[in-house]
Amino acid sequence: MIEIDLDAITEPILACPNDPDNVKTLSEVAGDRIDEVFIGSCMTNIGHYRAAATVLEGQGQNAARLWVCPPTRMDEEMLKQEGYYAIFEKAGSRMEMPGCSLCMGNQARVEDNTTVFSTSTRNFNNRLGNGAQVYLGSAELAAVCAQLGRIPTKEQYLAIAAAKIDPRGAELYRYLNFDQIEGFEDAGRVVSAEEEAKVLAGV
Repeated sequence: MIEIDLDAITEPILACPNDPDNVKTLSEVAGDRIDEVFIGSCMTNIGHYRAAATVLEGQGQNAARLWVCPPTRMDEEMLKQEGYYAIFEKAGSRMEMPGCSLCMGNQARVEDNTTVFSTSTRNFNNRLGNGAQVYLGSAELAAVCAQLGRIPTKEQYLAIAAAKIDPRGAELYRYLNFDQIEGFEDAGRVVSAEEEAKVLAGV
């Protein structure tokens, strides 16, 4: 059993280049230049994309190259309907086909020897790009890094979160309930073992 006192955590914690166990607080790495940012992978849910877009809204063009890749087409469709794709695009983001993208480096790669902030699951050497130095953290912090082109200070990040994310938390972090969305009802339906067997058998 691992017990964590959440009251003792007063700022974001990042995995730093290039080992997921190389963990530091935001204050320890603030100011480091960021060339590219990736918001994607199965570690992100739709609320993270809404929050990231909210951070970027009205701030002009991203200072760092931002890749955005929802994990599923359902997430993509809902983000488009809700207007968040338009916000990402207006900021100059590169919208990727839903899937793994940079997380596995199998659909695209960052430029060689760049410094990257990513929401993905691993930052091993050369995973996202040749010679890439990769920080791992939240989508909300990733959006701020894309906006500034560097890792913000604790004070900068908390001020942005307080102004743009906190007041809309309940709206932003709503989950997708597939069984309640027209056109996606079957995606959230639990099938029986008998039904699954029929599908596999082509019946």
